[in-house]
Amino acid sequence: METPLITLEHATVRREGRIILDDVSFTLEEGGHTALIGPNGAGKSTLMNVLCKAVHPLARDEYSYCLLGKERWSVADVRRVIGHVNQADSLVVNTTYTVRDIVVSALHSAIGLDFHIKPSEEDRDKAMEEIRKVGLEKLADKPINSLSSGERARALLARAAVTQPPLLLLDEATSGLDFPSRAALRQTLSLYAQSGQTIMMVTHELSEIMPEVKRVVIMKDGRIFADGAKEEVLREDILSEVYGHRVYIDKRGDLYSAWC
Repeated sequence: METPLITLEHATVRREGRIILDDVSFTLEEGGHTALIGPNGAGKSTLMNVLCKAVHPLARDEYSYCLLGKERWSVADVRRVIGHVNQADSLVVNTTYTVRDIVVSALHSAIGLDFHIKPSEEDRDKAMEEIRKVGLEKLADKPINSLSSGERARALLARAAVTQPPLLLLDEATSGLDFPSRAALRQTLSLYAQSGQTIMMVTHELSEIMPEVKRVVIMKDGRIFADGAKEEVLREDILSEVYGHRVYIDKRGDLYSAWC
């Protein structure tokens, strides 16, 4: 049996005396592309931050974390094998660094290129390869803060993917995008999934879930409420119970949409 990509056991996170993540256990297999959904405040972003070591759970005997078969990881090493895109990346997109520099600098665990970073030609080639994948080659020398929200989202994806991490964690990476931008980013994510990178995404829009995602995890009140095959979990009765409203679901081809 192959070693899971990442395994989390009995993770609990408390913030200001309140439980944010409540004894959550989770395993992600290589190629097991997964969507994480649930109401605001359900613990989705906290779980993603725990997986990439940006947040540390309570130190309890039953807690364990294993990534690529290894239990002890520094945050710097985790960043080399997990590409993470989240809403905190506003620190990146509000700079005047070019798209090329933002992507290249990820290879040096930095934001933008400064005088002390000397990227090699190989670094620059890697960056341009990712920039082409997301369709921004014509904007590579534009300041990232001059791009549209959809273009910025694709630049951040290229930045997260440039180190060729086996796992990409995307926390509402398509938030605020219009329909065409959302569709373009979904198609790009499909390309990454097909190239062998495992994708786990947090979203509030079912239409953002690309066809390669076969597993859906639903969170509520800091716990995993449902976890299973997409067609078994994305049901009106389950979503209505989770959100506390009557939810309707439509499916067209491999794509879903939902509304209240």
